[in-house]
Amino acid sequence: MPKFHTTNPYSCSYLPDRLACSEIATPEHLIDTKAYGKLVQAGFRRSGHYIYRPCCEHCQACQSVRVTVKTFTSKRAQRRAWKLHQHLVVTQHPLHYKPEHYALYQRYQSKRHLGGGMDNDCREQYHNFLLQSYVNSKLVEFHEADQLRMISIIDILPDGISSVYTFFDADIAHASFGTYNILWQIEQCRQLDLDYLYLGYWIKENKKMRYKANFQPLEVLINGRWQLPGSGNIL
Repeated sequence: MPKFHTTNPYSCSYLPDRLACSEIATPEHLIDTKAYGKLVQAGFRRSGHYIYRPCCEHCQACQSVRVTVKTFTSKRAQRRAWKLHQHLVVTQHPLHYKPEHYALYQRYQSKRHLGGGMDNDCREQYHNFLLQSYVNSKLVEFHEADQLRMISIIDILPDGISSVYTFFDADIAHASFGTYNILWQIEQCRQLDLDYLYLGYWIKENKKMRYKANFQPLEVLINGRWQLPGSGNIL
């Protein structure tokens, strides 16, 4: 059984004006796919071998969210994105390193997250973040002809897919790679007869997180229970 401990306060990467704490599950090597699936249901996430959830005494900004696949209905703009990128060739692989992947990651960070800290990730940091896992993880490539356009890291769990991280060619005008990728993951859940797509944390005050609320119905983990937001809709 995993044990849990709380970190010391550190600078929050989502809300820079605040301090954060995390609850850490250890030892990581004993947490297999089944055990991690239960932890994800309890609001945990994975960054490489590091399994954590926010545990901030005076802040509850991070809300765990998941798409209910069987009742998901796409919006018009999402259907356009799905149609726009149907020509992409998708292949799934075990986690592995390629210079081409790392170069795309660096370009994506510089374009979309300049100054966020990850834009200077070295090869080792990239590897530790995305290519280490004790669970059933896949690296998904999306190609347009012979050009790599997008990489997505996913964990396939007993009740759903957990979306770990996605990066793409942010220089392509009029593309909707991010939206298409989430729709692709929802479709993968359907093909595998899985109920949920876990999207990690939604943070109202972080503009880069708000896109997750576009995929409805979206359940939120509130007081230990997954539920659809009611009249006090946090979304």
